[in-house]
Amino acid sequence: MNERCWAVVPAAGVGRRMGGEIPKQYLPLPGGLVIELSLRRLLAHPRVAGVLVALAPDDPWWPATAHADDPRVVRVEGGEERCHSVLNALDHLQGRADERDWVLVHDAARPCLRAADLERLIDRLWRDPVGGLLGVPVHDTIKRLSPSGEVEATVPRERLWHAFTPQMFRLGALRQALQAALRDGRLVTDDASAMELAGQRPRLIEGHPDNLKITRTGDLELARFYLDRQSVGQ
Repeated sequence: MNERCWAVVPAAGVGRRMGGEIPKQYLPLPGGLVIELSLRRLLAHPRVAGVLVALAPDDPWWPATAHADDPRVVRVEGGEERCHSVLNALDHLQGRADERDWVLVHDAARPCLRAADLERLIDRLWRDPVGGLLGVPVHDTIKRLSPSGEVEATVPRERLWHAFTPQMFRLGALRQALQAALRDGRLVTDDASAMELAGQRPRLIEGHPDNLKITRTGDLELARFYLDRQSVGQ
C-alpha cells in the first residue's frame, strides 16, 4: 500500500503576544495573508493529499481567505491549546486516511517555509520508522535564569537545536502519542514532544533559518524581509 501525506495546520490561537485585534495568522504580507502563504506552500507539494485547518469555532476571518473554498482544504474545530487542535484534526482524518499515512503539522504563522526544505523533510523521512522535524542548530549562547531573573548557568549549546515545523509523523502513532500526553496532563507545545514522551526519537532535519514563526510585532517586518529575499532568489 502507498502511504499518503496530509497536512495539519493549527490556527485557533488569537496571538496574544502580538497585541492586536486581528490574530497574527490573518495579518497581511507580500503575496497574501500569513495563513494563506503558509497553506500555499503546503498545497504546492505534489505529495500533500489535503490540508486540515483547525480554527476557532467563531473565527470570522477564515471565510474571506483564499483557501476557504479550496476542495483540498478542510476546516475542523480547534481546541483550547495547540495540542488539542492537532488532535481534533487527526481524529477527523481517521475516516479518510490510513494509520500509516504521514501527517505534516505546520504552524499557521510560519509563512516563509521554503519548498526545498519541505521537499528535503519529506524525502528523508518517507521511509523513516519514526519521523521527525525541521530545525536549525543553536548558535547563540544560552543562559538559564533563576526564578528571580538572575543568570543561573550558561547552557552548553552543542547538540541544541531550534525546533521548527513542519513536523512529520505517522497518523496513528502521533494520534496515540498526543492522546497519551493529554491523559497525563501534559500540554505539549509541539508534536515531537508528544512522540518523545511516547519513547520515540524523532529525527532532526536541518532547514533554513528564515522559517520564522511570527510571534511578536517585529517578526512581521522580518517575515517581509525574508519573503522579499526569497522572491529575489527564485
